Amino acid sequence: LQERLGYTLVLLVLLHGTASFYVPGVAPINFHRNDPVEIKAVKLTSSRTQLPYEYYSLPFCQPTKITYKAENLGEVLRGDRIVNTPFQVSMNVEKKCEVLCNFPNKPVTLTVEQSKLIAERIREDYYVHLIADNLPVATRLEFYSNREEEEKKKEKDVQFEHGYRLGFMDGNKFYLHNHLSFILYYHREDVEENQEPTYRVVRFEVIPQSIKLEDLKADEKSMCTLPEATGSAPQEIDPSKENQLLFTYSVHWEESDIKWASRWDTYLTMSDVQIHWFSIINSVVVVFFLSGILSMIIIRTLRKDIANYNKEDDIEDTMEESGWKLVHGDVFRPPQYPMILSSLLGSGIQLFCMILIVIFVAMLGMLSPSSRGALMTTACFLFMFMGVFGGFFAGRLYRTLKGHRWKKGAFCTATLYPGVVFGICFVLNCFIWGKHSSGAVAPMVALLCMWFGISLPLVYLGYYFGFRKQPYDNPVRTNQIPRQIPEQRWYMNKFVGILMAGILPFGAMFIELFFIFSAIWENQFYYLFGFLFLVFIILVVSCSQISIVMVYFQLCAEDYRWWWRTFLVSGGSAFYVLIYAVFYFVNKLDIVEFIPSLLYFGYTALMVLSFWLLTGTIGFYAAYMFVRKIYAAVKID
Repeated sequence: LQERLGYTLVLLVLLHGTASFYVPGVAPINFHRNDPVEIKAVKLTSSRTQLPYEYYSLPFCQPTKITYKAENLGEVLRGDRIVNTPFQVSMNVEKKCEVLCNFPNKPVTLTVEQSKLIAERIREDYYVHLIADNLPVATRLEFYSNREEEEKKKEKDVQFEHGYRLGFMDGNKFYLHNHLSFILYYHREDVEENQEPTYRVVRFEVIPQSIKLEDLKADEKSMCTLPEATGSAPQEIDPSKENQLLFTYSVHWEESDIKWASRWDTYLTMSDVQIHWFSIINSVVVVFFLSGILSMIIIRTLRKDIANYNKEDDIEDTMEESGWKLVHGDVFRPPQYPMILSSLLGSGIQLFCMILIVIFVAMLGMLSPSSRGALMTTACFLFMFMGVFGGFFAGRLYRTLKGHRWKKGAFCTATLYPGVVFGICFVLNCFIWGKHSSGAVAPMVALLCMWFGISLPLVYLGYYFGFRKQPYDNPVRTNQIPRQIPEQRWYMNKFVGILMAGILPFGAMFIELFFIFSAIWENQFYYLFGFLFLVFIILVVSCSQISIVMVYFQLCAEDYRWWWRTFLVSGGSAFYVLIYAVFYFVNKLDIVEFIPSLLYFGYTALMVLSFWLLTGTIGFYAAYMFVRKIYAAVKID
């Protein structure tokens, strides 16, 4: 759930190879015939409620001893609770039908409360997630695509769904999937002649079935016989009374040509790559086209301006100063609240470094979905460690803006953005705890310790060195008396600026946003980090350009209060991300209850805030470099 705190053509080969490139340190497990293959449960999830639950929150059959796997930070944040199950599966050994619980032919009796809970979870559309040899279980969906009639008969399109549905509804009746047919695929490894063959698990599928107790004939040895497909009735769960049923399973093994290194391809090729290519090429073309036009206009206009301003020295008295040269005595006047501005920009730098490194490392295949929770863990730790860069940039800027209280500034940088994030997460967690979900962040204390133990000292360290360093060199002196700002046209309004500036960066990335939202809210895997890296580069370029254009227009209108405005306007695309999130909620998600809606908008608020800080920081530094460059180019008495 909480995978949300959370991207050039040289890389084409990498983009294509991302799925099959394997993580260093993840070694394959070789099995011999009859070796046990352990099946573990991860969690129950639903895109309707967004609340993950642990496997044994429902009355499934339990092993004699329940053992939970030690988990990393990312897994805990996602709500994973990996636990053993009583399924007995051996490598390459078939099982026709076996009763799961310890009593051979005695049915399991569900109390009224348990029946109610199961019916509730079926109504909320919950999926069960299991793993075998670290491979998640998938349900095969076969359907005919819109091809020609003759081809239809030959070929079906196959897609895979993560996990399997807990049950289904027919009218007002609830039916539970109480029989699981596991289909495991193995790849036979090459060994020498006299050695025993070794196998590796390369795919894990399940066909869930609902079979009534009377139709499952079980004997004393825990064996059972499955009815004919046509004649069996499904297992109904009546929430108003006790229910009796059997949990059963069967195991079927098939040999496969898939190599172990590419066993994740099935899960990762679920989304359409062509759409990505189309959107990326579209974004690249649009961004470079606009960049070309903007650069030409700005450079030509600037050259003309600078030539005119430098010529004016010869004909000083005949020409009145106009345009951006007029405000040279005020352009570097420190803004209001310099401490808060430098703190926010410090957090922006921290986010920028973290996102850049995470996407780059993930693009090289180091954070593939097979390393569960690795992405979240890496992102959390990187954000903490990047505090040293955030502090350095914030400290140097604070000194440039004539700030003196560096300790207070460092504290503000270390706590302002993380404090808001922690506050929102804490409030949301109280609601999740109330629902007894496994998505409640037990490691809130661990995150607090990381924040105060790693991030805070590093921010102070960076801030100290940044504050001691020579401030940024501004090319012109600031006048004693501030100049009066003329009345501005309607289109120079802040909000109009935000709306105008946000369109280009958002347009360049909104298709990728759809896939990221699907990964977060609909339990899909997201692995297309090659595309994401490209989109990130495009985002940086477009934010910088828009910011430069906006600050140029503002200075030409003789308004020198550009510091805060540039930061706010450059983050304009965050406003469009918010609108898109509302659109996605209304059109794509099936969320109706209060707490899931609260979770969605709480986490969306965090994403929008982080995105605004990120794009605002990129735009601010681009504009600051631009302003220093143009004023250094003109002669000023």
